[in-house]
Amino acid sequence: MTLQGNPTSSRSARAGERRQTLVGLAFVSPWLLGFATLTAYPIAAALYYSFCDYRVLTPPRWVGLRNYVELFTDRDYFLPTLANTAFMFLEIPIGTALAVGLALLLNQRIRGLALFRTAIYLPSVVPTVASAVLWLWLLNPEYGLINKGLAAVRLPTSEWLQSPQWSKPAFIVMDLWTIGGTMIIYLAALQGVPEQLYEAAYLDGASSWRRVWHITLPAISPVIFFNVVLALIATFQYFAPAFLMTGTPPGGPANSTNFYALALFQNAFAFGKMGYACAMAWVLFVLTLLATAAVFRSARRWVYYEDTAR
Repeated sequence: MTLQGNPTSSRSARAGERRQTLVGLAFVSPWLLGFATLTAYPIAAALYYSFCDYRVLTPPRWVGLRNYVELFTDRDYFLPTLANTAFMFLEIPIGTALAVGLALLLNQRIRGLALFRTAIYLPSVVPTVASAVLWLWLLNPEYGLINKGLAAVRLPTSEWLQSPQWSKPAFIVMDLWTIGGTMIIYLAALQGVPEQLYEAAYLDGASSWRRVWHITLPAISPVIFFNVVLALIATFQYFAPAFLMTGTPPGGPANSTNFYALALFQNAFAFGKMGYACAMAWVLFVLTLLATAAVFRSARRWVYYEDTAR
């Protein structure tokens, strides 16, 4: 015997499903509208304008790959900005080592621990503009406290932001001052490492260094991986300190701090070369994507998760 469904109930069920779908779309429509107008359209427009000679106040004129050809053949401006940005990647291993080391120290049971944690974390919440003004004073070659401190212990002083050789290291020193935010993340990760692993290693006679190397670092390697990826992306977009601290026009002295994102901003809003700037933006996207993919690929060798750790 063949059972047949009620056509009326089937139609009403389908109508109910359509009604639920429409209600769901109505609820998410503000987000969809915002995504389409504020994210998807600007991305598509930037891709189109990257193939145009576009000066904002005049209609875009299609020029094909000319902007990209100019980018990669500009040895005096574009390629130096890449080199300046590449130098800042030295900050990632230095900052990672310093943040992990501070987290290890602040994970000990000592007096005044809350005070030390607060003192190290506090600079990370200082606004960027206030931090830039503070470091302009500290790095002043004539009356800055850093040079005065170096002179007091008979170490050589520097011109810092006024020297093409020391301007980028000065930014690295300034950024390391705000390492407390990353340190807090590592500190939280350290407190999640199982104590029984340390106890077993201690009973086996492992030294403190071996316990750190073979237990602590593998256990927090997913957190290190997360922070390295964020630092990598942020370094490609290094902009605010150089814009605020290197005078007018920014990027001095001798273009030594003219980082990629700063050059992109200058081309778009100072020189009016919006099409050229859009091409730079897409090159930046591709470079960031490739670098991030390389880090993800390398993670197979040094990142350990709980279900795959050996």
